[in-house]
Amino acid sequence: MKVEVTQANLNKALSIVGRVAGGRTSLPILSNVLLSVEDNQLKLAATNLEVAITQHIGAKVSEPGSITVPARLMSDFINSLPDSNIQLSVEENKLSIKAKGYSSTINGVSSEEFPSIPIVSAKNPLVITGKNLKGVIAQTIVAASSDEARPVLTGVFTYVHEGSLLAVATDSYRLAEKVIQVKTNLNELSVIVPAKTFAEIQRIVSDEDSVQLHFDDVQMLVEVGDVQIVSKLIDGKFPAYKQLIPEKSDVSFKIERKELLNATKVAALFARESAGSITLEVSEDDNSVSIASVASQVGNNNSTLSTTVKGSGSVTLNSRYLIDALNAINDQELTFRFSGSTNPCILEPTGEEKQNYLHVVMPLRS
Repeated sequence: MKVEVTQANLNKALSIVGRVAGGRTSLPILSNVLLSVEDNQLKLAATNLEVAITQHIGAKVSEPGSITVPARLMSDFINSLPDSNIQLSVEENKLSIKAKGYSSTINGVSSEEFPSIPIVSAKNPLVITGKNLKGVIAQTIVAASSDEARPVLTGVFTYVHEGSLLAVATDSYRLAEKVIQVKTNLNELSVIVPAKTFAEIQRIVSDEDSVQLHFDDVQMLVEVGDVQIVSKLIDGKFPAYKQLIPEKSDVSFKIERKELLNATKVAALFARESAGSITLEVSEDDNSVSIASVASQVGNNNSTLSTTVKGSGSVTLNSRYLIDALNAINDQELTFRFSGSTNPCILEPTGEEKQNYLHVVMPLRS
């Protein structure tokens, strides 16, 4: 293989592809990135057997060929080179790299040992703007679980219903649902996408991109520009979550998101001894919301916010979960509602996101 590429293009491609390589793996080849000539371009690919990312970049090809080299070393080295053209050549599983004033050789491994990248055979892609997709991901993966003992909860339940795309995630302590309007023929789409895959997609996609999502029974393919991401889907049945969301609540109040977020952060400082436990006391008589926390070794905190309140009651929450929920909401104002101290708390935006997003936080047993 003999090719010539620009440092900027190769560096960018390595930063995108190389993220899924490496880590703790029993297969050393998974720490490598594949370089190969395909359709008169240089193709880069990496995989961890759950997710595979490939990208094609423009190249001046003199000889075809392929090799795999350590992804981290390759990425760090190319990132350190000046902005110039780079010559890559392969001989006996060694990659020679020449650039302006630099000449190096990296020992590689034959591309024949590299796992094949899966092919997704699907029609009728779901087309979505990068901005909308990133919004869906950012507002849902925060509620996904990291506990591999329950795989379905480590993903985002993604489905189409009556012309809308819905994305839902829960770890059984909180739940996030995002709804957006899309144009698609996939009326029966119902899949669970790993939250880790969505996180990678969020990192790669820009607001201006047009993204195509393809699905088959076990995999998904994401196409954005010259980048392709293939991921396994999570097998299993997502919980029937709709029944967890009450349509009405006994206690509710509207409040500025930043005001509630700041008061919660302050309360969290005094809640470290109690696993982040804070108590919201809502009073209709005083039109106020008080947030209290206690740390026996440090002291206590009580913040009172004035707002319009319907009903009175108190609820104890995990401060981190409430902070995550408030950070996920983009609108300036939200409605917070609950019924009793043991039922779900619902956070809903009141502006542009109204009817399109909600976040559920389960209370702690006090």
